[in-house]
Amino acid sequence: MGASSESHLQQADQAHHAVHNVIQITPKLISGSAPDGDEGFAELERRGVRTIVTVDGAVPDVEAAHRHGMRYVHLPVGYHGIDHERQLEIARVVRDLPGPVYVHCHHGKHRGPAAAASAAVGLGWLTPQQGVVFMQQAGTSENYPGLYQCVAELEAAGQEQLDTAPADFPEVVPVPGFVKAMAAAQEAYDHLVEIRDAGWQFPPDHPDLVPEAEARQLARLLGGLLDDPEREIHPPDFAEMLGKAGAAAKALEGSVIAGAPVAERTRLLRVVHESCKACHRTYRDRR
Repeated sequence: MGASSESHLQQADQAHHAVHNVIQITPKLISGSAPDGDEGFAELERRGVRTIVTVDGAVPDVEAAHRHGMRYVHLPVGYHGIDHERQLEIARVVRDLPGPVYVHCHHGKHRGPAAAASAAVGLGWLTPQQGVVFMQQAGTSENYPGLYQCVAELEAAGQEQLDTAPADFPEVVPVPGFVKAMAAAQEAYDHLVEIRDAGWQFPPDHPDLVPEAEARQLARLLGGLLDDPEREIHPPDFAEMLGKAGAAAKALEGSVIAGAPVAERTRLLRVVHESCKACHRTYRDRR
């Protein structure tokens, strides 16, 4: 992509709450967050999106995409970076399937932008340097150096090389139960952030979120991870970190149910966040 195409790298209208961090890279390629419910898919439909690529571990809502005339492709990636084979797969999706193509992770800030940048660089639409600039614009954290590195060191792929990538374009791929539980816990936490921002009440634009139910879900998921067999493959301090997060989530659940002061609920949610963040730095972000 030459300088004349840089005008396409623009922040889209963020007023709609159902999709966030939406950035149009080229006329065919858009990056953003996971669509939030049917309203999110409707927003993507209004934007003309034909194909959705998710690089998140969570199972995509394929039926909702179909209802709005779109298809999903599920190609999960980690926070440590995207291997070259997966980069080619994502680039081939963008090249071969109808556009615009919307690439997302959960928040649309880290893995999704890296995947979208990889596709754009691999297809020759962006230089590696422009890909890095795009990731910075999207808010990709410097705590994920592998994501930046895999884009900065990537070269455009020729048509023959792209043709070697699989063309089955799976709508859903199996993910480990531990990963699915982590993704669900992240969603419950995000819902609690919305609830907190609404003064620990039902968010006006998301009235189906029940504070007690979301707090209970987060506590259940984090507590259950301690019993997951995958926990045993990590060093003992992993279980300790997970235990701290689970205990904080359980305390938060109790405070929400008891109607504790807002400041106390907010404090406990912050403790959950800090506990998870410490664990991510050690066991997720640099894997």
